[in-house]
Amino acid sequence: MRTKSFKKNRINVVTLGCSKNVYDSEILMGQLRANKKDVVHEEEGNIVVINTCGFIDNAKEQSVNTILEFVEKKEQGEVDKVFVTGCLSERYKPDLQKEIPNVDQYFGTTELPGLLKALEADYKHELIGERLTTTPKNYAYLKIAEGCDRPCSFCAIPLMRGGHKSTPIENLVTEAKNLAAQGVKELILIAQDLTYYGLDLYKKRNLAELLENLVKVEGIEWIRLHYAFPTGFPMDVLDVMKREPKICNYLDIPLQHISDDLLKSMRRGTTHEKTTNLLKEFRSRVPEMAIRTTLIVGYPGETEAHFQELKDWVKEMRFERLGCFTYSHEENTHAYNLEDDVPQEVKQQRANEIMEIQSQISWELNQQKIGKTFKVVIDRKEGNYFVGRTESDSPDVDNEVLINASSVYLKTAEYYDVKITEAADFDLYGEAVNVKAEKPSRKELKIRRTV
Repeated sequence: MRTKSFKKNRINVVTLGCSKNVYDSEILMGQLRANKKDVVHEEEGNIVVINTCGFIDNAKEQSVNTILEFVEKKEQGEVDKVFVTGCLSERYKPDLQKEIPNVDQYFGTTELPGLLKALEADYKHELIGERLTTTPKNYAYLKIAEGCDRPCSFCAIPLMRGGHKSTPIENLVTEAKNLAAQGVKELILIAQDLTYYGLDLYKKRNLAELLENLVKVEGIEWIRLHYAFPTGFPMDVLDVMKREPKICNYLDIPLQHISDDLLKSMRRGTTHEKTTNLLKEFRSRVPEMAIRTTLIVGYPGETEAHFQELKDWVKEMRFERLGCFTYSHEENTHAYNLEDDVPQEVKQQRANEIMEIQSQISWELNQQKIGKTFKVVIDRKEGNYFVGRTESDSPDVDNEVLINASSVYLKTAEYYDVKITEAADFDLYGEAVNVKAEKPSRKELKIRRTV
């Protein structure tokens, strides 16, 4: 980067970590724009705000490396100021201040007003739902709650985000309307725990009522549920999913493990039998549902027998979508008191084995889609393909549908019926049906030439 290329007092927001951090960066950017500040996302600017992740070792390392990168640019005169916010800063502020003192200021996850003040801006309370989205124009994240009250032994989220705090339904509906007015068609509901939504505000689990209100927002076509907790899942959500076509037949429900021994040590509040019965209930009541889960291997005390039980269960359940992580030994968590006794190479080997099993399951499930037609949203054009998703697929983490761009022109953010012609492990190939041969506009042609 060259200093002379920067526009003076342009604020560059850099986002690391999960979708909750993406949302927080968008709120920050919305506040800055309302203060008439020149703000960009991950572009050049002489003032840098790094929104960090502190969840597991890899994320922490990436955050620290990014801070060091921009501190070096500051020392070389390529940027003027560096501010750090987010989960890493919340969790390790004293250590960071000592080890990387050349950062202008560190802020935690709840210190947005202070960060704005440091950026010579005022916190505007009236900006309910106002933010600058950084995702493609057709979808946006809608964070319905902050923090978490669950006692999971391995998780540091409550240390960084605090206890569960639901956002009122009326505020979320306002935000959804604002997003729809900007052209957003898909809402991805996120929280540390969707299952708990409403207990603090309404004294009951109220996710179903929230969904009933969100489906009424004009312009929204898909509503997707991420990060539900299995214990205490509100089953009335399934009734809404079955009844309302806008609610995607999709649920992200991290289950972590299936061994009773490990579930107890993880403090998950459930058992092998209860978890399996819950999934069977999902399948029975919403047969079309695509279930995404994530698992942890290498947790303290995980034996070969525990791991074999997990593999057998994954084969039995045949999840449509699955991700697997190696256990990270996080200080100040309950599990940190246990011995991290599974070697890293064994953890990685177990994760690879789980993903090999899932790859075969995904391939088999995808083969069943050949010849069938699905509603697909187009996210982008990449090389010779338009790339889209079905309602069974969330952005960045799930399968994609590829349509040959040489035979048809499709518009980004539009929905089309696509017949699947081929299928691989994690990608589908298809042909758009009932699409008139549209000529792209001059503006769209220019965009295509630059891809």
